[in-house]
Amino acid sequence: MIFNGRRKSGRFDLEAIEMAVRSALHQAGATALSKLLQFPAPAADQLRLPCPCGHQAHYLGLRSKPLLTAVGPVELLRPYYLCPHCHAGQFPVDRELDIQDTECSPGVRRMKAGVAHEAPFDQGRRLLKELAGLEVTTKSVERTAEAIGADIAALEQQQIGRAMQLDLPIVIGEPIPVLYVELDGTGVPVVKQETVGRQGKIAGQPAHTREAKLGCVFTQTNCDTEGYALRAPGSTTYTGAIETAEEFGKRLYLEAWNRGWSRAQQKVVLGDGAEWIWNLADRHFPGALQIVDLFHARQHLWELARKLHPNDEPNQKRWMMVHQPLLDNGKMKQLTVALRSYSASNAEVAEKIRLEAEYFHTNALRMRYPKFRRLHLFVGSGVIEAGCKTVIGKRLKQSGMFRTVRGANAIIALRCCQLNGRFEEYWEQRRAA
Repeated sequence: MIFNGRRKSGRFDLEAIEMAVRSALHQAGATALSKLLQFPAPAADQLRLPCPCGHQAHYLGLRSKPLLTAVGPVELLRPYYLCPHCHAGQFPVDRELDIQDTECSPGVRRMKAGVAHEAPFDQGRRLLKELAGLEVTTKSVERTAEAIGADIAALEQQQIGRAMQLDLPIVIGEPIPVLYVELDGTGVPVVKQETVGRQGKIAGQPAHTREAKLGCVFTQTNCDTEGYALRAPGSTTYTGAIETAEEFGKRLYLEAWNRGWSRAQQKVVLGDGAEWIWNLADRHFPGALQIVDLFHARQHLWELARKLHPNDEPNQKRWMMVHQPLLDNGKMKQLTVALRSYSASNAEVAEKIRLEAEYFHTNALRMRYPKFRRLHLFVGSGVIEAGCKTVIGKRLKQSGMFRTVRGANAIIALRCCQLNGRFEEYWEQRRAA
């Protein structure tokens, strides 16, 4: 038909021919695959199988099942067994082919996970139609992606359990000059039932988000000609979830260990001044050099400047010109004394002065920026801040998105696995299981 059209119009529509050829090849592939998936009746000595209830399941005949594969819909025919005692049915072939309780082949499920980690589920559905010629529903993309993400998360939990029992393999390799751990949190919009009883950012208002904690691990190769640290290209891996700080600490410890924490010659934990971050660092990364993100520390000073000189930008800048050099040069004692010398009649401003002075006093050892620069170390947590946008924000914080904690954690696990380059390893484990 296409070639007839060319003879009539004189035009050669290459795209139409490409799509037609692809469709024909898919049809031929589906026909061939359907023949391969016609399983015979079992031999006489295989008419019974053990049932989980402890009895025997009996062969009852061959049953068909529609299956969507990478080359299109096919028909599967395989033996069916039923236990007369507990009435549970079995399809051994489904277990062998990894298609239990699903009508999508492993290849199609992998495609769904691939598009879902990058784009909203409905966009993923459209991509599968356009790029692979597969007709799937938006809901099926969501369910498949969340199921695979949940499976990845479950495997991570098993590894975390072994890590907490000190049952981890020693990671062999060359010494690592500098290994960094960075961590932060970012709000993820969730459905109402996930925020019941939780206080929002505004007093008296309910919460609309749950905090996803994200950690990253990366290495430093060298520094540039001006002495600034350079991150090793492609060395950053991520781990995260909506969970308590205690649970997240174990997760981050496992990631750091897998990345060679035991072989690192210089170990650094870098984050903002949040108390949970440093409690976690003390517990799971003892002996590591702790650094408060310089730019976050400067933001604390700016917030105080705005409180002291509201709606007066020139005075705010003058105030910063006096106090920021103390911070940048690591003169924390002088900065703390200077802040505590201020008094205010306004109770709110007085409390802000007290809190910021305490913040700089508490984190003084983590703000020795001249020393850190002499060691050619990073003093900014830009890697994890960018990670919060790329790993979490890009996929989970788009307009109109509200998730359950379980669904969000499944997508975070899937996304980290993909971005860390470990999805192929996960899929190999599925094949071997």
